[in-house]
Amino acid sequence: MRRFAVVGHRAMSKGKLPLNDLASGAGRMDVLIRALMAGLMTSHGLRKDSVVVLHLLGGPGPPRRIKFDGGTLKGLHADERSIAGTIAKVIATPLPPIGHWQPITAGISHSGGGLDFTLKEWQEGTTVLLDAEAPRLWTPKAMLLENGSASERTVNFVLSDDQPLGDVATEGVVLRSLGDQWLQGHMAIGVVHFLLDEGVELNL
Repeated sequence: MRRFAVVGHRAMSKGKLPLNDLASGAGRMDVLIRALMAGLMTSHGLRKDSVVVLHLLGGPGPPRRIKFDGGTLKGLHADERSIAGTIAKVIATPLPPIGHWQPITAGISHSGGGLDFTLKEWQEGTTVLLDAEAPRLWTPKAMLLENGSASERTVNFVLSDDQPLGDVATEGVVLRSLGDQWLQGHMAIGVVHFLLDEGVELNL
């Protein structure tokens, strides 16, 4: 299982999403949508072993989390505007209480709360906070694991939008990088998928 927590510091959590202004008026919702697509989609389908949770922290109102579960998801198309329309329907609905995941449609649910609540829910597996200044997620001499072991384990990844992530409770969280350059979120997710798909031994 691969789980990705994507934090949108200015992303709208409530109201009418401006579909024609995702980059500005919607609080860089375009960044989150690209990360969502990278986390769930292959060239011709969906990754059944991946979950992406978008954290909409920009208001108005309390933070909202939207979970996309590739194992049960249906009807998601590789088109930013179409996905934005799906998110628009979610944020137009009343916010559920924190800790209660209310279904919207197959594979999509939402809940109140921020990143700290997601990390508390993700007790299984190792949680990796991607940071360009941290040790490498893998080593240059990393070996390939036999029998696809890397792809069968549960690994959680935390990424931010174009803003610094800020303070995160680091208990049970390891800091790792994908290189010296700060990559865009969707590119970082693509690299993570490649490493796991290829069975590269991770430095966890």
